Parts: sequence; C-alpha cells; structure tokens
Amino acid sequence: MTGISIRPARREEADLLTALCHRSKAHWGYDDRFMERSREALTVNCDRIAAGWVLIAESAGRPQGVAAIGPDGDGFEIDLFFIDPDAMGKGVGTALFAALMALARSRGIERLSILSDPNAEAFYERMGARPVGTAPSDTIPGRSLPLMEIIVPPSNASI
Repeated sequence: MTGISIRPARREEADLLTALCHRSKAHWGYDDRFMERSREALTVNCDRIAAGWVLIAESAGRPQGVAAIGPDGDGFEIDLFFIDPDAMGKGVGTALFAALMALARSRGIERLSILSDPNAEAFYERMGARPVGTAPSDTIPGRSLPLMEIIVPPSNASI
C-alpha cells in the first residue's frame, strides 16, 4: 500500500478509530458474545488521544490502522494495535509499529509489554518482540493470552 502516513490521532476520531478496532478484531472470526465482552478494551480513549499516546495510519485520508501506548503497572504496554482488514498484509502494520516505537523512544520508554491476541503474535515477533509467557485476558475470564515484550530500539535501528 502506498501513501501511508502516520500522525497523532485527534479526539474527534475516537469513534471512527474504535469502529476500526472492532472490524479488525472481528476479522479473526470472534463471535458476537466475545466481541461484546471486548467492547471496552477495543474503545479508543479520548484522554489518551489528547495526551498524544494514540497514532493513526492513513492512506488517501482513510484510517488504515490505530495504535496506542498505555500504562502497565510501573511500565508501559502496547495498549491498542489494530489494522483495518482491507489493509492487512500491505505494510501498514510495519509502518505503524515503527512510528509507535519512535513515540515510545521520544517519551523515554525503553521497554513495552504486549498482551497479544494469538492471531497477532507472529506479527509482533517479526517486529522484534519476544514471548515471555502467558497472562490472563483483561476482558475474557479464563482466557490466557501470549505475553510479549519488546525493547524499544534505538533511533538508528530499523524494524
């Protein structure tokens, strides 16, 4: 996909980006009950947008992906990372991930944790994350998810 640009999200885009998160998650075949239970976790937070923690990838003025960093105990995590199904496999995720690493670096963050959907685990590994175990889902009781971490690369490294 050509013409991908990455920029900070704007507050008025929260609903649009939340819908993108839902489309992306539903792409993997999750049923309606699962999607409803995941609603809060898939909601793009306006306060985090205002604080500059949310990035949007777009092409031709249309959102193609959204990513966010959030607090995680005494550290930080990749809180959201979703690509529109029509844009999957076209370089949007790689570009957005690189921009998210630059954002983390600019905020002095050296390490990010990732509670990964099983369908995204291979993508995160290609980006340099490493598995560190499993952790319970924060939205679906009894579900365990891959827990990963990534060391934020220096500015001269490529993803």
